[in-house]
Amino acid sequence: MNHTLLQYFEWYLPEDAQHWDRLIRESSSLAQIGYDRLWLPPAYKGQGGRSDVGYGVYDMYDLGEFDQKGTVPTKYGTKDAYLRAIQTAHEHHLEIIADIVFNHRMGADGKEVIKAKEISWADRDEAISDEEEVEVWTRFTFPGRNKKYSDFTWDWSCFTGTDYDARTKETKLLEFYHKQWAENVSQENGNYDYIMGDDVDFSNPKVVEELYRWGIWYRDLTGIDGYRLDAVKSIDAAFFPGWLNAMRQESQDNLFAVGEYWSGDIQELKAYLVKVSYSMLLFDVPLHFHLYDASRSYDRYDMSKILDGTLTQEEPQSAVAFVDNHDTQPGQALQSWVEDWFKVHAYALILLRDSVCPCVFYGDHAGIPKDGKAKVSFLNEMVWIRKHLLDPETIEDRFDDPHCIGWCVQSEHPIVVVMTNGWAGVKEFKLTQTSEMVDITDPSNRISLEDGKGKFLCKDGKCSIYISKEDYEWMKEDLKI
Repeated sequence: MNHTLLQYFEWYLPEDAQHWDRLIRESSSLAQIGYDRLWLPPAYKGQGGRSDVGYGVYDMYDLGEFDQKGTVPTKYGTKDAYLRAIQTAHEHHLEIIADIVFNHRMGADGKEVIKAKEISWADRDEAISDEEEVEVWTRFTFPGRNKKYSDFTWDWSCFTGTDYDARTKETKLLEFYHKQWAENVSQENGNYDYIMGDDVDFSNPKVVEELYRWGIWYRDLTGIDGYRLDAVKSIDAAFFPGWLNAMRQESQDNLFAVGEYWSGDIQELKAYLVKVSYSMLLFDVPLHFHLYDASRSYDRYDMSKILDGTLTQEEPQSAVAFVDNHDTQPGQALQSWVEDWFKVHAYALILLRDSVCPCVFYGDHAGIPKDGKAKVSFLNEMVWIRKHLLDPETIEDRFDDPHCIGWCVQSEHPIVVVMTNGWAGVKEFKLTQTSEMVDITDPSNRISLEDGKGKFLCKDGKCSIYISKEDYEWMKEDLKI
């Protein structure tokens, strides 16, 4: 099976608590298009209540059930709606991939007075003050939940540090008394353990025990099929192999897991895969940056090298290729939006080749009204082709020109892709059958093969995707286009 993952959210979704209901309504059509996995946003209560996208984690046991942070539902809906959405997705053979945010907690219920030292933001191994008393928001008692599901109380001992001293009302990076940042993390800024909020201490046995207990509770309650693991570069790498193994032990299937390690350095990603014993896949961030650079460089970019130095090329079984996500979209912290003219090129590269589980972004699938971004043309068709026609074992490449590349799929259902980033170009392929081929991006462009040979044209700065006339008619009928 050719898996295709859809990231089913973008940052600026309406704060209407209706997203789970949208999924219930759309599950059938998503499956019809060809998706078989959905990455849903964090489902638990964040410090921002109904406006929290999900990454300001407050209470992981509150899936929209308790009156906390000014709301019962999360931004996306209630617990009951969430569980109904998962059930409906499963009825349509869609796996649910849950977004897991372990690195930090935010929105504490109470303060504590402790000792801490101030740390340099630029070099997290450098203390810039002696230990002194500070007042920090680190006590999480979850009064709205009143100990239902878990009576675990988080206090300062569960964290390594934070970024606010309530006594002086100053924002500063604080490392707590007798604590130190985890060593088994990214070495960015000396040590990248700390990101935001109260930094969870994975060296504390009671914390680890609670995260295992929560994971089993969550898996058994929801019936999820896998995990998207947030910010793994900032979490002790030793934690995940054991935790994932525990989550998989009682599951009939090998639960899918993909980590977000945000680095464009291929060697850093490969080293991390070894550290976690290949217990997860990783998003192919280097490929994202290649697509981003290509989209902004136009005909100055060498398209023949677009896959070089990517996980998709060097560790294909461990790579989840993507074009954009909620962090790279306009206005977000990691903004690196692939320009619109290049979106079809980019999705053809990840969907119509041998990626094990490419990821489509909701903003490209449905558009981003806030930024006036329309949905990407021909995206549904590419996902459909991937599901019904693509044989990734029979790809023949023509990455032989800096401005015009292409490939063909030699199978019962042939596919030819040709793309340019400058002037129009042509690639010649010999296919194993002689049917007429239709460019789905311009159906008037048809190629009649002679003895299986054909010259496949692509216009200036475009991406042409050819399938057989019979398959084109099948696709039109199936997608009702």
